[in-house]
Amino acid sequence: MRILLTGKNGQLGWELSRALAPLGELLALDRAKLDLAVPEQIASAVRSVRPDIIVNAAAYTAVDRAESEPDVAFAVNARAVGVLAGEARRAGAMLVHYSTDYVFDGSKGAPYVEDDPPNPLNVYGRSKLAGEEAVRATGGPHLILRTSWVYAARGKNFLLTMRRLLREEGTVRVVSDQIGAPTSAGALADATAALLRRCSRASLSATYHVTAGGSTSWHGFASEIARLEQASAPHPLRVVPITSSEYPAPAQRPKNSRLSNEKLLRAFGVKLPPWQACLEACYAQLSPSGQGPD
Repeated sequence: MRILLTGKNGQLGWELSRALAPLGELLALDRAKLDLAVPEQIASAVRSVRPDIIVNAAAYTAVDRAESEPDVAFAVNARAVGVLAGEARRAGAMLVHYSTDYVFDGSKGAPYVEDDPPNPLNVYGRSKLAGEEAVRATGGPHLILRTSWVYAARGKNFLLTMRRLLREEGTVRVVSDQIGAPTSAGALADATAALLRRCSRASLSATYHVTAGGSTSWHGFASEIARLEQASAPHPLRVVPITSSEYPAPAQRPKNSRLSNEKLLRAFGVKLPPWQACLEACYAQLSPSGQGPD
């Protein structure tokens, strides 16, 4: 099995490089070798590699900046994805593509299921939804995996930001009225590998929600980070709850980002660990300096 992975240097791409390697011949490309903003590079890469599976971990993920850069967000998250999906179909390859909880508006009072109507609140969410639609429109075999609140021991993410701020300031103010499932890139990569081991081409062409178990608020997530950090902290750490209105941002976020994973469990028997366990496993990779893995 030959696998083409995009975005290998991103927080998810790095973990996928590890998780997918045992499945076959893996060719992982970074942005220098495959820039999704350049359609010609997409066609060239797919046609030269001739993969059986394409796993697309490359994306524009700057949620707030997307409000002022909608063309860039749509170029990478939608138009490029359509080109990639078209090339995958031409090559006879199946495409694994990642999407987001931000395709929903958060107004539902329960976890979202895959068939709930999307209604994104921000440019980033709209661009990711357009990417989903582009994949489906090609008619090729695919898995669209929606996830939420992804973090890792490297890159730029909520975990590393909170760890730095707690060490520098001791007290942080964090939004408590947005609920979701913090999902580590490592757990998401392992789940992706498990899906590819268990699925057949006939079971593809579907959308699944793939998040860590349970849910919490950003404040709850930060509080758990503070608990893990407290043992080595020279001073008490505090996480103060605030409302979304007290932390204005360019992009509006959904209040409810919970995604139901029941369809995934029924179809493949795959279930991610609770979010707290995922966080502890990721935290174990962090160096004492706070700069990510040693």
